[in-house]
Amino acid sequence: MGEIIEIFTDGSARGNPGPGGYGALLRCGAHSKELSAGYLNTTNNRMELLGVIVALEALKKPHLKVLVTSDSKYVTEAVSKGWVFKWEQKSWAKRPNSDLWRRFLQIYRQHDVTFRWIKGHAGFPENERCDALATAAADAAAANPAHALKDEGYQGALNDQSDLFKENE
Repeated sequence: MGEIIEIFTDGSARGNPGPGGYGALLRCGAHSKELSAGYLNTTNNRMELLGVIVALEALKKPHLKVLVTSDSKYVTEAVSKGWVFKWEQKSWAKRPNSDLWRRFLQIYRQHDVTFRWIKGHAGFPENERCDALATAAADAAAANPAHALKDEGYQGALNDQSDLFKENE
């Protein structure tokens, strides 16, 4: 199978942090698949990255040629400019979202992945569709918190900061 798998992704957070979601569209030839999920409390950057991760994890075979298109410079430049590999070499040294970046690298290394950045809300149909999926997922999480997923990595990062200040003596 020499075809390129195309992945389009977007992320959204209402309030940033707040309810959030991701949307992804996978396409290979005539086949396509949409993915999305909403989270109770998260950030836009986490959802942008999670959309890419979930889409790559949805691929059934290793060693595929993949083109990921995203409007997130946070994600695309972290990979294309090599920042994520430097963060990893430095053992993530208080790097935000390191839980997701670790997960990303695990699946990223199973494929031949290229990233392409596009301007968001600029009329690219696949990006517009992913935006609609992401915002609908975020809105659903806000409307029905009992059924929203919990972003454990984000909550864990908040909890890790709880001991930064001394108690009043």
